[in-house]
Amino acid sequence: MRWRRLRTLLLREVRASFRDPFTVTVLIAVPLGALLLFGYVLSTEVQHLPLAVLDADDSAASRRIVADLSAAGTFDAMRVDSRDDIERALIDGRVSAALVIPPGFARGLGEAGSGAPAPEIELIYDGAEAVLAGNAEGFLRSMIATTGAVLVNGERPRGRITVVAHALYNPTLAGVPFMVAGTFGFVLSFLTTLITAVSIVNERMNGTFDQLQVTPATSLEIFLGKLLPLGAVFTLDIVLMVLVAGFVLGVWPQGNVFLFVGLSAFYVQVSLALGLIFSATSATPAAAVQKTVLFSVPLVQLSGFAFPTRNMPMAVQWLTEFFPATHYIRISRAIYIRAEGLSELLPEIAPLAIFATILTVIALRTIEARS
Repeated sequence: MRWRRLRTLLLREVRASFRDPFTVTVLIAVPLGALLLFGYVLSTEVQHLPLAVLDADDSAASRRIVADLSAAGTFDAMRVDSRDDIERALIDGRVSAALVIPPGFARGLGEAGSGAPAPEIELIYDGAEAVLAGNAEGFLRSMIATTGAVLVNGERPRGRITVVAHALYNPTLAGVPFMVAGTFGFVLSFLTTLITAVSIVNERMNGTFDQLQVTPATSLEIFLGKLLPLGAVFTLDIVLMVLVAGFVLGVWPQGNVFLFVGLSAFYVQVSLALGLIFSATSATPAAAVQKTVLFSVPLVQLSGFAFPTRNMPMAVQWLTEFFPATHYIRISRAIYIRAEGLSELLPEIAPLAIFATILTVIALRTIEARS
């Protein structure tokens, strides 16, 4: 491999990429659009969720709990008069959750301090919206535990409520950091593979790839000439996504941002190598796109981007370990949410290094076979 030939190929690829305004728009706008879409619009975070409240006690203590729930902005409380009203509101879709405070709640709260059983509050939610319902329950339990576990009258605690909730790393149960960290995996798994998948096919159809094959350039030089420029562009995308997530969505990595960018750039090379394999084995751009969609979309969906892998059947959980996206999304969320460092991430980095080696070898041999 000669640096002079490689530099010529790199410059050629950069000019070809930036000559097409549509490609430039896709490379820059789509990652940022996906970040805002998944991180904000499609976030599972609970905000102003309609909440039916049946306050059968109507005491100062019960009104305090309802007022605190409403003041946080997470729920918009709507008072109802009976359980039938709750059922009708849930069926009509006017509310997604309900809070039932039983009669004698304040009395039970006062007696709890003397050894009597703690009073209970009933939570009812629409299980049809499983993710939102689970988050709503988590928010309700956390907020009741915080604002109603110990109601203060002057300086003396009046009692307690039997609600115990603990949330590590994300105490507010915010959905935006979870989605933002996962969106990096979605973009870098799908878009990078898609853009790369059509590159060689288009050049072959235009005849430029055949011209490239008759030059002294080796398969390795052609491979690097395709990989490195796109890798640099998507690394820039990573930096832009980090900045947009921070300034627009208020989500910054809790861990080392340079470690995150570096590992993300490494994962980009894995996805680009996969895209080159699809491209070199396809006769038309449409075929390359079909292969990318059929392979990448299920891969991303099963890798933990939106649905936790631990909730999947055991056989599927084992299968997801063979997906590069699974390990990268774990790395992304570990840095963004749990602030983990390099040593803690080694069990996920090692499989990515194996995938990178295997896919690079396959991509090189595929390009050689097409030469």
